[in-house]
Amino acid sequence: MSSTVFLITPPFTQINTPYPATAYLKGFLNTKNISSFQADLGIETTLALFSKQGLISLFAEIEKKPKELSENAKRIIALRNDYIHTIDPTILFLQGKDPTLAHLISKRNFLPEASRFAQIDDLVWAFGSMGVQDKAKHLATMYLEDLADLITECVDEHFGLSRYAERMGRSANSFDELYNSLLQDYSYIDTILLNILSQHMAAIQPVLLAISVPFPGNLYMAFRCAQWVKKNYPDVKVCMGGGFPNTELRSLSDARVFEFFDFITLDDGEAPLENLILHIDGKLPLDEFKRTFTLQDGLVTYINNNACTDYKQGQVGTPDYSDLWLDKYISAIEIANPMHSLWSDGRWNKLTMAHGCYWGKCTFCDISLDYIKLYEPLTAQLLCDRIEEIITQTGQTGFHFVDEAAPPALMRALAIEIIHRKIKISWWTNIRFEKSFTRDLCLLLKASGCIAVSGGLEVASDRLLELIQKGITVAQVARVNKHFTEAGIMVHAYLMYGFPTQTAQETIDSLEMVRQMFEAGILQSAFWHQFAMTAHSPVGMAPEKFKVKRENELTGTFANNDLVHTDPTGADHETFSAGLKKSLLNYMHGTCFDFPLQKWFEFKVPKTTVQPNYILSTLEQDEYAVTAPTTKIIWLGEQPSVEHFTKSKKGNHWEMTSLTFQSLRETTSIKVDRAQGEWFADILQKLSVHNTKTYTRQEIKDSYEVAGLEDFELFWDNKPVNTLHRFGLLAI
Repeated sequence: MSSTVFLITPPFTQINTPYPATAYLKGFLNTKNISSFQADLGIETTLALFSKQGLISLFAEIEKKPKELSENAKRIIALRNDYIHTIDPTILFLQGKDPTLAHLISKRNFLPEASRFAQIDDLVWAFGSMGVQDKAKHLATMYLEDLADLITECVDEHFGLSRYAERMGRSANSFDELYNSLLQDYSYIDTILLNILSQHMAAIQPVLLAISVPFPGNLYMAFRCAQWVKKNYPDVKVCMGGGFPNTELRSLSDARVFEFFDFITLDDGEAPLENLILHIDGKLPLDEFKRTFTLQDGLVTYINNNACTDYKQGQVGTPDYSDLWLDKYISAIEIANPMHSLWSDGRWNKLTMAHGCYWGKCTFCDISLDYIKLYEPLTAQLLCDRIEEIITQTGQTGFHFVDEAAPPALMRALAIEIIHRKIKISWWTNIRFEKSFTRDLCLLLKASGCIAVSGGLEVASDRLLELIQKGITVAQVARVNKHFTEAGIMVHAYLMYGFPTQTAQETIDSLEMVRQMFEAGILQSAFWHQFAMTAHSPVGMAPEKFKVKRENELTGTFANNDLVHTDPTGADHETFSAGLKKSLLNYMHGTCFDFPLQKWFEFKVPKTTVQPNYILSTLEQDEYAVTAPTTKIIWLGEQPSVEHFTKSKKGNHWEMTSLTFQSLRETTSIKVDRAQGEWFADILQKLSVHNTKTYTRQEIKDSYEVAGLEDFELFWDNKPVNTLHRFGLLAI
């Protein structure tokens, strides 16, 4: 076959689902009738390594390089035959191709076990007596982690299941270390990767190799691929794009980089990539490039033709996942936590609801860069068109919307459109914990297939949330999380420590807030990360406003983004890292809520000033929300069955109506005056989500009064009508 563009993601990212950048670009190239082929070299390298032949070669490689080994490595090597003969069936199981093997794995007499198994959870607590599939996935994941530990110790210190040589890509102000590594002989993993790449290049014969580098852990392998292609296919042009260059390489000046790459593009890749192809075809001069670095007369030159505009999100096409090994990705469960496992378990189609961030104010975030500041939402109709197209193409109905923060109004419109079209999917996304997420909106999202959300709680301190300009309070987050949790939607929180001026007291109080949220059951999963000052964030651009000092300037010739800083008024943030993470791991497993916070730290910490029942008391406060006249009311359920009957009491008779409602799990009946009952049954038909017209509360009230009925608020805002949200009567 012959393709113009070969799009690759170098090792390693996720092993359970493809990183979406190449699928997005392939979808765009389809709209331009430009032929392309894509490959996730991460999963292909992983499967070559974790196979029977791969392990035979691995153990032979270890034997060639005798060295002092840990007891753990010695144990794995002693059990080599057990690993060699179990690896292929285990991979098939993790690919979902041999589910019955779960019973054998779960008995724990099938897989060899090394040090990772010493850390596994109480399996009965985690999976019960019937959660055999997930239990087996967890055990099989530990088995792969053991092998990964062996590779790291004995063969390649840079190896990781979801990253490679990540340290080399982080804060690499100078290209020296990476450049010198690339001058060394190929590593064991390099050889596997380049063998796969050579097969693809021979089959595809592209004119352009486009390498997406989303993370620091992909950077080294991206350069290895480019280096190999430059040596073996000197006429093929090579370019780099993706999240890493977008943030780290904006001031690139080291000419040595262009021994490997002809071009490096920034930000949205569609227009720059199209221009590169036109240039290669002789149809576009260099000076008309869009956001592209190249080498001219020995100097790194940035070319950005402002006359060339970017494509609107409605013009970039539907992500195209063809060519990728969709049936060969590996589902893994590293931690026995249902929310946490979404990142590694299951094959998720990636889509974006909106380009950029509708909030765009957080002071730690790179809000000055286009991928954040240029906000452009899609329509719910176009999103559903793309969802249906991707389902047809992949056969998969799981979707991860990879937005910076999905806009609530668009989430609402999307949920209604999904239900209206009767599309059956499961989906999750990233949000801001804002008050727009009412009880009824969360119920609507759940009805459309939403299973989880993740969002930034950051530092659970109102003072610091205001300094971050997050636009939320801790109490608000708690109430929103309650709405999601009660709707059956799992919640993950991104947590931060070490924000400028954060004191030890605020760190401990933040931990206490998090502890109470887990104990209250309104938070299912979380992750702590330490604040890092970046060049394109408000803190990085004006550190004096946040009472911190920059220790370095952006003078590097390669990657320039992370800034070293001192925080004269803040705590020694690094010392809190281990205790915060250890406590969180326990809270995610539902344990140790009664431990004093001091127990997590090996040094003296302040006592918390947070009231012990702060979160619970916040949740118990009445949330009386007056529904505005313009609020839309929709009905998600089936029409109720209606029966009329006569009620008699002390010689008086009056006509009544009983309406019986059915949900998937419940049945309820309400009895009202017949005139009200007939009106209510009629209005529910009009309010159905499957109708194109939607009605506001005011229009419903007008209809009620036109029917000659009295006291609308008394009827609508009290039992039994206001309990029907459980059956799908929602104010959104």
